[in-house]
This record gives sequence, structure tokens and C-alpha cells, in this order.
Amino acid sequence: MEDFAEPELRRSITDADSPAWHIRAAAGRRLAAAPHIEGVAGVLHRLLLDTKDTGVTSDTAAALLARKDLAGLRAVLAARATASDEATADQLAAELDCDPRWTTQEEGAELIAQLRSLTTDTDPEIRAEARLRLSRLHRHEERPTPNP
Repeated sequence: MEDFAEPELRRSITDADSPAWHIRAAAGRRLAAAPHIEGVAGVLHRLLLDTKDTGVTSDTAAALLARKDLAGLRAVLAARATASDEATADQLAAELDCDPRWTTQEEGAELIAQLRSLTTDTDPEIRAEARLRLSRLHRHEERPTPNP
């Protein structure tokens, strides 16, 4: 994670309100890279739920998931759990489903462990979303492989 100076933080928070989608998306990527995202959780949540352009949602979610930590995953799950706009909800689901960590067994196992940890989160919506993701994963694993 890059060192995040106060002026950069202020600029990113200001850019999160820009009318231009690409500036909001860049703000989401920068804020997601902050060492401690808890202080900007509200701004990140707003960017994840951007109803004007799913590019903002996508870029912010991908940057949060790229952190590979519980805080980033939790932020994306929280947004997915509360998304009321269908396109935004679908984009968040796609980012979760296409997280590059699913491509390796080791990182996939780490992601599953994080999801399991979040099934006991203090926020009931995050708990429910983590459980939903795990149940979908288990259903996919149990599906029989067709014979050639």
C-alpha cells in the first residue's frame, strides 16, 4: 500500500463528488489504496453504490478486493448487501465472483477463510452476504461434472 498523505486524502474525498465518472473512479481506486480505509469507509461505500456509472463501482470494488484483506472484502460485501440499484448490485456481484484470487488454490482458500470470518461480523447484512457467497460456492462445488 502506498503512503497516503493528508492532501492526497482530501483531494480524493473531494474527487469522489465529481460529476465526471472517471474522476470518481480514480478517487475510489486511490481511497481503496489508503492504509486504513476505515476512516473513509463512508466515501468508499458511496462510490461502490454509484448509480450514475457502474465503472465507478467496478473500479472501486476491484481496488478494494486487490487489497486482499478483510477490510476491503468487508467493504465490498457491505455495499453488495445494501445495493438497491440492480445494475450496481450486479456489478458488485461480478467483481466478487471474478476476484483474481479465485484463480489460485492458495489465494482462493484465503478468500474463503475471510468469507467465513465475515459470517460472524457484527453487521447482519455483511454476515448474510458472506453466507450467501459461501453457499453459492458450495453449491457450485457440489454440482456433478458432466460425462464427455
